Amino acid sequence: MQKAIPLSGQQRADHLLIAEMVEPGARVLDVGCGDGALLHLLAETKSVDGRGVELSREKVNLCVMRGLSVIQGDADRDLADYPDRAFDYAILSLTIQATRNPKRVLENLLRIGRHAIVSFPNFGHWRIRGQLLLTGRMPMTPNLPEPWYATADAHLCTIKDFVDLVAEVDAEVEDAVAFNSQGQRLPIKRSLSLQNLLGEKAVFKLRRRVG
Repeated sequence: MQKAIPLSGQQRADHLLIAEMVEPGARVLDVGCGDGALLHLLAETKSVDGRGVELSREKVNLCVMRGLSVIQGDADRDLADYPDRAFDYAILSLTIQATRNPKRVLENLLRIGRHAIVSFPNFGHWRIRGQLLLTGRMPMTPNLPEPWYATADAHLCTIKDFVDLVAEVDAEVEDAVAFNSQGQRLPIKRSLSLQNLLGEKAVFKLRRRVG
């Protein structure tokens, strides 16, 4: 893993962890890049050749105004147009749970990039389990702030669920970290069940299985 980049109040914890997993000077595609914060971080700290895809026209315009190379596109529909191994890293940060077909999106990420990096909120966190147990209603937390009928998160999952999906698409985990709201890391390889309980979000670095 790359040398740690200090956490700051202006940067998301998952962005900082993703940046540590990216090699300097790499070709990067950030899918669902939002306002371009991750692309900007990677350009500043790793000198990457970064490209972005974002569904929102307003956010695309914001990225372009910041000097970032971003186009409008849909992760579910438009990734199929990219050639194999076009990038060193294909990244999807806190977006896979909002896609219509997460499995197909992940397969495309692994096809487009030599590595895929995915971050997502963990629905197996103890606070979510507690709310379901005590209230009998879909939970709302700082990481899942909207009511069930208003959220874009159509396919929420736990860390264990995502590990199962990784196996189903015949990929292997190169690195994986769960973390809490303060950015404190919980290396997943030590205890998957424990990190599934304590981690509010997770970041996985993946590649196609060789052989």
